[in-house]
Amino acid sequence: MRRRGYVLVLLMTLPAAGARADDGSNGAAVTAVLPPIAPWDGASRALAVDPGHPWATPFEKSALRETPRYEETVEWLARLAAATPQLEMVSIGRSHEGREIVMAIASSSGASTPEALRASGKPIVLVQAGIHSGEIDGKDAGMMLLRDMTVRGTRSAVLEKVSVLFIPILSVDAHERYSEHARVNQRGPTRMGWRTNARNQNLNRDYAKLDTPEIRALVSAVRDWAPDLYVDVHVTDGLDCQYDVTWGYTGSHGYSKAAAGWLATRLDPAARRALEASGHVPGPLVFPVDERDLDRGVVEWTPSPRFSNGWGDARHLPTVLVENHSLKPFDRRVLGTYVFLDSVLEVLGASGAELRAAIEMDRRTRPAAVPLSWRVPSASGPATVELLAVEQRLEPSPISGGLSVEYTGRPVTLTVPWHRHTDPDATADPPVAYWIPPAWPEVIERLQLQGIEMERIAESRRVKVEMYRLSDAKIDPEPFEGHARVTAKAVPERREELFAAGSVRIPVDQPLGVLAVLLLEPDSTDSLFQWGFFLEVLQRTEYVEGYIMEATARRMLESDPELSAAFRRKLLDDPGFAADARARLQWFYERTPYFDQRFNLYPVAREID
Repeated sequence: MRRRGYVLVLLMTLPAAGARADDGSNGAAVTAVLPPIAPWDGASRALAVDPGHPWATPFEKSALRETPRYEETVEWLARLAAATPQLEMVSIGRSHEGREIVMAIASSSGASTPEALRASGKPIVLVQAGIHSGEIDGKDAGMMLLRDMTVRGTRSAVLEKVSVLFIPILSVDAHERYSEHARVNQRGPTRMGWRTNARNQNLNRDYAKLDTPEIRALVSAVRDWAPDLYVDVHVTDGLDCQYDVTWGYTGSHGYSKAAAGWLATRLDPAARRALEASGHVPGPLVFPVDERDLDRGVVEWTPSPRFSNGWGDARHLPTVLVENHSLKPFDRRVLGTYVFLDSVLEVLGASGAELRAAIEMDRRTRPAAVPLSWRVPSASGPATVELLAVEQRLEPSPISGGLSVEYTGRPVTLTVPWHRHTDPDATADPPVAYWIPPAWPEVIERLQLQGIEMERIAESRRVKVEMYRLSDAKIDPEPFEGHARVTAKAVPERREELFAAGSVRIPVDQPLGVLAVLLLEPDSTDSLFQWGFFLEVLQRTEYVEGYIMEATARRMLESDPELSAAFRRKLLDDPGFAADARARLQWFYERTPYFDQRFNLYPVAREID
């Protein structure tokens, strides 16, 4: 039986020793050999203006092959804003290297402030491009669409129904790491930016921890401008398939069930119809279980809050993650993005009030249990889904010594298992409130940046709480996104805790209560604990000398028969412990009042009464 799967086959000319390309990449004339592709001439080509048009974008002037640099992008948008009262430009922040992160505001009233934009009453969509700056399709599509909504006038009617916030480049420093060798598996543009920012951080892993100035700027913009819908445009990779534009969001099993219903019944059908009518092939955002064997099926993933769409779902901001397919040509991807965004504006303008009602319903919902992570249901087998794939051949490789996948370019339709992450893998019962001592300002600051409501006490206060005692902590041996990731077993214990002046109390009965739970419960995949913000509580800071503990242990055994019996059982049941002199003395030390009672105590408390 022929197996279907995927592995990247890269054929290259090996460089001479020490050779280095002009752009700083290793190698000389290295060209990635991509799978074959069929010609395409979709109706959306008519959206592009002639290169000589006075308002042609840099993408159109390059015969749809190139994307402009940062300065050229900002200058073109500034010129457009100067030419029409319907467009304003603002800065929402600065990068590590000092570049402005600009945002365009398109509205019929020419609003330039959040208050003015909200006063119109029209639904607001935030479109973001370039969070991974090699995946830049959204920038060029958005520039065309803004032009057509304003000076060109072919889409001006949409601004009578909806307002648009457009971030052309979020990762502005990465955008200027500009090269022909940025993404080996992507068909264009001719040159593009990099995946990570100036500190090698992936911005689409930062929505929970808020380390980067770029995501901090984005989160602040969301808080200030209050969009009703958030569209994050990427370019995906992996196996070859027929789809050119795919998208996804957390479904009705997630934290924003009502909004998910609107996305499924309003946005999805409208976008599919528009793309198909324009000659594109829309598809679901799924990933193969095994890229080398598609018979094993595909996965529909439920993202955690480190990702834009997981974060948006947790804060009840409907968020759509667009993933164009990297093996489709750049012009086709940009034009498909234009069609998708245009259809989103149409459907939002027509049923924005319905979406706002759904968002309000989600914000008022107070779940009895909050899922902290997700898994594929185990009670029943997976459903199936029709996958528009591309024929593959699995062949022996003299290069790798294994099997490589070669794509023929011939379209095939497969029916494969559909593994959906829709069941909670771990849950937490929300407390009445969380308490955080003032000794953790970096944690408090991040919660404030998210917009989570809290009160700061001016005088110390005793509170009956539940706190977690941690054990079996495991710290990852390699860094991830600038952090040492950590997990531990968390066991609750009741305590009466004195909170110093400056401590904060975070009520869970608030619109962002679910997000607070996901950031503060240690078992949550993207809790600030698992991101390593509380490593200090896992370290010992007081010790005991052996000669003191020897004498003290003898006295403890003589005065406490139950302790003596427990010690004997431990010796019999645990040979490793019995053979370890230091461990035996430590066992007694931990049972004295001298032992640090706050060792392994997670400092975030749960008010439950």
